[in-house]
Amino acid sequence: MSYTGAVQSPAAGPRPSGETCDVTSVNLANNPLKGPGPSSPSQRPAALKAYIVEDNAVIRDNLVETLTELAGVQTVGYAETEQGACTWLALHPRDWQLLVVDLFLQQGSGLGVLKGCRQRSRQQRVVVLSNYATDDIRQRCLAGGADAVFDKSTELDQFLAYCTRPH
Repeated sequence: MSYTGAVQSPAAGPRPSGETCDVTSVNLANNPLKGPGPSSPSQRPAALKAYIVEDNAVIRDNLVETLTELAGVQTVGYAETEQGACTWLALHPRDWQLLVVDLFLQQGSGLGVLKGCRQRSRQQRVVVLSNYATDDIRQRCLAGGADAVFDKSTELDQFLAYCTRPH
């Protein structure tokens, strides 16, 4: 399946060793968000667990709400910096299935976050969501380990479709 304007890498496989960082991040695990679904917890499919790397609080809050309401995604935490994201990912290697990364952060960049999560399971997907999704940036992100790259301002529907499809 292809998405207009969005570039995806081939199926994710084992990643070469990457760098890690160490600083703590804010964790939303004490206030998990539930996605839409049947009223009985036993009837609900397991929610996709996402970790968000976005430094703009308004954008991050809107993204969390949109992912929850429209894609049934549970946000397990977020970071505003490269170091915070790398640390959380190193300490929680199996606690997420979807990583959403912005490129421009308070400290560091999303490209550094991509390096920090290159070794991940085949079931874990990394998506770059940026206002600067030029062809060059898309290629750099895919080469850095992203599975897909979407433009925040023009490709949100494709991004949500990617998040909701089975991988």
